[in-house]
Amino acid sequence: MTTTADIIRAASLIDQADLLLVAAGAGMGVDSGLPDFRGNEGFWKAYPALARAQLAFASVASPRTFEEDAALAR
Repeated sequence: MTTTADIIRAASLIDQADLLLVAAGAGMGVDSGLPDFRGNEGFWKAYPALARAQLAFASVASPRTFEEDAALAR
């Protein structure tokens, strides 16, 4: 279990670091049971309302879409 002391220590280590590397990418969490979003089928399973609207992930994830329809960001 993570304690407050653990979080404070981690924050201190990050603060003292010369560099910070953050690794992220599609599929990194799949082994731990997180759903993938490869293609519209995976995305639409997680967001059925967007499937009904036939909105593809690439269009929903664009900054322009959020500017034009902020409700999608909620």
